[in-house]
This record gives sequence, structure tokens and C-alpha cells, in this order.
Amino acid sequence: MEKFPRNFLWGASTSAHQVEGNNLYNDWWLAEQSGALKEASNQACRHYELYAADFAIAKELEHNCHRFSIEWSRIEPQEGLFRDSEIKHYRKVIAELKNLGIEPVVTLHHFTSPAWFSQRGGWAKPKLQRYFLRFVEKVVQEFSGDIKFWVTINEPLVYSSHSYLLGVWPPKERSLFKAVQVTLNMAKAHIQAYRIIHKIYQEKNLSRPMVSIAANLQAFEICRPTLKNKLAAYLRHKLYNLYFIELLLRKKTLDYIGVNYYSRNLVDVENWRLRSLLVDTCKHNHHPLRKNSLGWDIYPQGLYKLLISLKQYNLPVLITENGICTEDDDLRWDYMRTHLEQLHNSMREGVNVLGYIYWSLIDNFEWDKGFVPRFGLVDINYPEQKRTIRPSARKLAAVFKSGMI
Repeated sequence: MEKFPRNFLWGASTSAHQVEGNNLYNDWWLAEQSGALKEASNQACRHYELYAADFAIAKELEHNCHRFSIEWSRIEPQEGLFRDSEIKHYRKVIAELKNLGIEPVVTLHHFTSPAWFSQRGGWAKPKLQRYFLRFVEKVVQEFSGDIKFWVTINEPLVYSSHSYLLGVWPPKERSLFKAVQVTLNMAKAHIQAYRIIHKIYQEKNLSRPMVSIAANLQAFEICRPTLKNKLAAYLRHKLYNLYFIELLLRKKTLDYIGVNYYSRNLVDVENWRLRSLLVDTCKHNHHPLRKNSLGWDIYPQGLYKLLISLKQYNLPVLITENGICTEDDDLRWDYMRTHLEQLHNSMREGVNVLGYIYWSLIDNFEWDKGFVPRFGLVDINYPEQKRTIRPSARKLAAVFKSGMI
């Protein structure tokens, strides 16, 4: 029986565009309405209206923290126009969580940007990052008294690769130069945002905040023990998992490391070209594992290995996302149980883990994949917007309550 610390954070995540519905002023909404994506978010889960009921479910499921994002395009739908009504809305959201004894973990950028920002070039234009920093300052000034944990940017490398390299997310461009530019701009924006947040807390004489990013990490495993594969796995781990984190650490702008972990990448390289070394994966179903409904391998050991690799930085870690999309709820519970076991194993090895936040609290709009993937602890019947707690969520609640697995 594994025992977690008494003050451990237990909860689940959401993001504004995926659950709120009717985010009319951001770049994703614009792309959806133009037909550039196969499915539109539309009313999503109506969480904007139903947040109190959703948080009551989280409380029933023994959650003591909740990660969510504040939608920039609601706060600032037009450049320089800040809407007090939306600031009041998010103040109510935070108050509801606090009243329930649930610690808010606030994300400031979770893939979506105001349409006006993106139409001018968005994250690809270095000079435009001042607009994001102005938004950060506004939000932190408003809510700093109630928030300890901030995530400035969610999965910067996923955003830059999907939007500017693979071209599957808005603005659907394919440019290595722009992908690199966006990645570096996001790093610079985080560094400045970190300093802004800490300055505000100092000026207000508030307790020191905990500020980080949420980094999407993958376990890079070799298919065959060839020199090419070993080199490729090493390069991918350094470039994809550690580069961004180390960039921010050099500037001393991480108070903890936010980790999003889902799956492994089975490395099998065809030739010595750089592209092959960085992207080739096994095509022959070697070393088969169970998969989620999107075909991602279920590999709990990867979480342990990654956390051990982060130990060198001597910073606390918060699991900001870990989850599975599946119609098989027994598989969902097995996924959570085995990942928590590996998480605990890493803690026994000295990794300082602050908490575990499952993705996600409720089924939601999964970006370019639409509404088909089911990640939620809570099932959503979308036509009726009916919530049903899954049995796996009850089992997880027992772990959260006892601190034991």
C-alpha cells in the first residue's frame, strides 16, 4: 500500500475553450466557424454557466485543487478593451473553488489567443508579446490575493509544433523557422510574465507565488538497440523534454516544474538525416502496448523515468495533466492506478512531487479531434449537457480521500 503526503494536491484540469462554450473572440473560434476544422466547439460543455455544478462534483470526488484557464479573449475581446463583466465572472469562479476548499491552479494561456492578436501575427511576432504581458499583469493584479499557483503557458512546444510546423491547428502554417520563433517568443514571454507576477506579489506583500509552465513530456524509448536509435532518443529527450525547461531555469524563472504526461514515443530511425533522427517512430508494432482511443501507447513507466530525469534540477514537480481517453472505464482506472504507482515510486527515489492533477474533470472539446475522445472523470451527454460520474472517478476519489493506493 503506497502512502502519499497529507498535504498532497489532488484534482483535475480543464481549459476554457474546451469546456466553457461560445468563446466567440478567439482564434480557434474563428477557425472553427470558417470550416477550417472538422468540428466546432460551439457550446462545448457550457461550463461557463455550469461551473458551480461541476465544482460541486469535484468536491464530491474529494478534489482539493483544480486547474483551469482564464480565457484571454473574454477578458480582452478587442485590443485594449478589458471587460469588467468577465473579470467578475472569473472572480466568481475562483471564489466558488475557494469556498469549497479547492486550491485554484490558474493557466494564463492554454492554446487560444484573441482573434485580434493572432490576426496581427500572434506568437510569431516578437513585438506582440507585450500584449500577452499586459493581459498577465491585468489578471494577476485582479486575482493575486486568491491564487498561489500559476501556469503561464500550457505546452508551448505542442502549440508551436501543431500550429506552425505540422499545420493542424490555427493558423495552420508549416514553417520550421516560425515554429522555432514561436517557441523562443513563448520562452521570453514566460520569463517576463514570471517577473511580473513575482513583482506584483512583492508590491502587495503577499506570500511568494508558485509560477511555472505546463510542459508536455514524452517517454522516448528505443525500438531496437541501434546507435541511430540511441542517439535519436537522446536528442529527442534533450530537445523536446528538457530544452525549454532548461532555458527557463537559466533565467531562474521556474518555482516548480509543471508536467503533462500521457504516452511514449517508440523511436525507430531509418537513416542518419536530422529529420529521421527527430521524428521517425516504429511502424511495425514492435513492443505492442495497450492504447487509448487516439492510439497513444499506455506506458506508466515513462512517468517514473521522466520524473527521475527531472530530479537533477532540484525543483518540486506538479503533475498538471495525466489522463486517458477511452470508452473502457476499467482501462481508465487501470491507467490512473498504474501511473499513480509509478508517481509514488519516483517520490520514494527522492522526487519532490506536490500533487497529481488528472486530465480532465469532464469530457470536453479535444481541439482538432473534436468531441469524440472521452478523457473525463465525468461523462457528458452533449445534447442534454447531462453529467454522469464514471465509476473510475469514484475509485480515484477513494485514493484522494485516503492518500493511499
